Amino acid sequence: MKMFTWILLLIFIILVGAGLVWYALTHEVYPKDIQYGVSFNTLYARELGLPWEEVYTAILEDLQVRHLRLAAHWPMVSPAEGEWNFSELDTQVRLAEEHGADVVFAVGRRLPRWPECHVPVWAQEKSWEEQKDLIREYLEQVVTRYKDSPAIVYWQVENEPFLTVFAKEHCGELDTAFLDEEIALVRTLDPSHPILVTDSGNLGMWYGAYKRGDSFGTSVYVYLWNEATGPIESILPPETYIAKRKLLEIIFGKKETMLIELSVEPWLNVPVVDADIDTQLARMNSEKFEKIIAYAKETRFEKQYLWGAEWWYWLKKHKDHPEFWERARKLYGDQLADTAENS
Repeated sequence: MKMFTWILLLIFIILVGAGLVWYALTHEVYPKDIQYGVSFNTLYARELGLPWEEVYTAILEDLQVRHLRLAAHWPMVSPAEGEWNFSELDTQVRLAEEHGADVVFAVGRRLPRWPECHVPVWAQEKSWEEQKDLIREYLEQVVTRYKDSPAIVYWQVENEPFLTVFAKEHCGELDTAFLDEEIALVRTLDPSHPILVTDSGNLGMWYGAYKRGDSFGTSVYVYLWNEATGPIESILPPETYIAKRKLLEIIFGKKETMLIELSVEPWLNVPVVDADIDTQLARMNSEKFEKIIAYAKETRFEKQYLWGAEWWYWLKKHKDHPEFWERARKLYGDQLADTAENS
């Protein structure tokens, strides 16, 4: 009987201790204000059949977004070997400057949107060693061109490079040494701006990205899809993000962290334009939009960049579903009003 009592006492002590540790790791005050931004993707706007300038201008002027993540996709800026096309990015950066918006500028081979690793057709048959030389040249061209823009606030080097289980058929194995070289090159080309390295919130361990960047960014996908289960809702409590962040602060020191990719669009197994509207709205609707915003608030990230503005605009313009766009307008409009009131 004594032994049984001691076992129960030991279990009780372990549970209480675990609870206290969890509380210490997850207890964090809410930020005074959440800074909401948007990821914008030229290639995705085109996939939806939208003039990208129209969507981008609407994001700046109608939604009044003042925090952007832009991406310099390698095929977009280098459509042919030895040729450079900066017309789209020049316009995007100029408009950001004119509207007083700041920009997280993503560079590298692996950047937002499928197929994750974006390689120009003309470079796809080249060896990895040859591609690395070309990526170095591409990085030098992009960073040198935009580093003096007053809109730039971070360089994001690659996108979730440690998420090797996703899109492996397009990206292959991670070359960690080359990732370090890319980060060092961008830092040399522009020592004035911090470097952001990102990792998946749902699947990533974070430490590889966290220790390499000046700042760290992660993603939140509350509603997902995979072949085995179909549509699913994440089982991760938002406090998980706080706990992981605090553990990494203990190991590597405190640095700025942000929610760089908050998905508010449907996760589909086909291109959006090929999916029927009922399926899209079953995967993402107004109720889920609100749940995602509420979930993200509980992660306590002060900076949160929403993902899906091109889809909201497409729904409004072509599918008679303006509700997402209107909700986003309120979100960003309220933020702008609060900023003006506190300035």
